[in-house]
Amino acid sequence: MSAIDEALASHDADARAAIAIPIADCTYLRWQLDLAGRAMGAGFTPGWQPSGERTDGL
Repeated sequence: MSAIDEALASHDADARAAIAIPIADCTYLRWQLDLAGRAMGAGFTPGWQPSGERTDGL
């Protein structure tokens, strides 16, 4: 069974509910990444800052 099939099965085939969970997780993780970036400061990793945006073109 694929991950998509598993997600739909766990939400009784409700696609909107199956999509809502990863969106909420992504929002939460972006918030956590923003907090971590503010907390670690520029001296921790010179020249690199975390980003909530993908850079691989997807």
